Amino acid sequence: MAGSEAAWQAAHMGVDVVLHEMRPEIGTFAHQSGDFAEMVCSNSFRSDDDEQNAVGLLHWEMRQAGGVIMASADENRLPAGGALAVDREAFAQNVTAKLHALPNVSVEYGEVTDLSSDGHWIFATGPLTSPALGDAIARETGTDRLAFFDAIAPIVYADSIDMDVVWAQSRYDKGETEAEQKAYLNCPMTKDQYEAFIDALLAADKTEFHEGETATYFDGCLPIEVMAERGRETLRFGPMKPVGLTNAHKPEDKPYAVVQLRRDNALGTLFNIVGFQTKMKYGAQSEVFKMIPGLESASFARLGGIHRNTFMNSPTLLDNQMRLKSRPNIRFAGQVTGVEGYVESAAMGLLAGRLAAAEILGLDLPTVPQDTAMGALIHHITGGAEAKTFQPMNVNFGLFRPVDGLKGGRRGRKDRYKAYTDRAKEAWTDWLEKFT
Repeated sequence: MAGSEAAWQAAHMGVDVVLHEMRPEIGTFAHQSGDFAEMVCSNSFRSDDDEQNAVGLLHWEMRQAGGVIMASADENRLPAGGALAVDREAFAQNVTAKLHALPNVSVEYGEVTDLSSDGHWIFATGPLTSPALGDAIARETGTDRLAFFDAIAPIVYADSIDMDVVWAQSRYDKGETEAEQKAYLNCPMTKDQYEAFIDALLAADKTEFHEGETATYFDGCLPIEVMAERGRETLRFGPMKPVGLTNAHKPEDKPYAVVQLRRDNALGTLFNIVGFQTKMKYGAQSEVFKMIPGLESASFARLGGIHRNTFMNSPTLLDNQMRLKSRPNIRFAGQVTGVEGYVESAAMGLLAGRLAAAEILGLDLPTVPQDTAMGALIHHITGGAEAKTFQPMNVNFGLFRPVDGLKGGRRGRKDRYKAYTDRAKEAWTDWLEKFT
């Protein structure tokens, strides 16, 4: 995501770009192709609301900057209520084709294993940084690599879902069209079914960590069994909450819990189980997930899994232009910098590409306004966060500076979020004009 966006932005500013991609020559356990921007965890970019949601605001800022990630997402969009979900295979192919079509972008396939001292570089390796390059980064920075564990959710074949049990509905019927209002499939559970599911989840065989290895998870992508261990009702107030839904088959019955599935491709042949990241072993996954009403005969296109993610202690290592303090010709972008999420990763690529191109072209390097979503993120990772406790972070309004004048008549959260987005849009528009 980040590397693709960085290359796109720099190329459109008139800079020649060489894009290095180790896949498919060297793969990872999570990727299945050599396409750029391949999505491996979810197919969702989350909320697209640019007035009341911080990630929706980030979508808006990236669109205003002519981002390839958002353009490709919009062109390959799937119904998902108020969220922006995409056909992940078509999306990656679209990004790849757009970059190959640029005359000033050349692509070199093969692994980069060290930090070059020549030229301008942006390292945007994502969460699955190759061991060789990770070791090179660690040697240069003089710090141990930091890591947390991330999990992915399973994907189910649509024709194996029992539609006599499952019904289509977005929570609170959210969406402007019927397709949006029916973007999710819902599997209802009674109290007894829920309790049995939790028992099986807690007892299932799970991936074990190496001796001495501590499992640190990102809170936004917790395995479901870790959530269940925090309390038997945790999932009912998380991914399995039953609110805003009415069983179309039995309108009078109120589900005790609901499992939701979201379409994963444009054909509607694949659905992912929303929020069901897991570290269960494959055999256990098949058994436990088939306890979900409507999925008793489910066939899985992909089961879930857990992997180690690598990220840097950016507050100590990067300056506010995303340059490595010890080697200013090198920038980092994407999830390796300590942002979390597809959109946030791509956004850091957008900034790194523009800032690198501006430096190459001899332009002034304007500071990214802190009151924008982009600025709030870059400020957090390059100095705003406490270095000793630095962990990956999604964009959120808690990273924004307070808005003056919100006391009195504008105390509500809705008004506060609208004030944040209004201020951000004005600041972002002004910043973009400095590049024209």
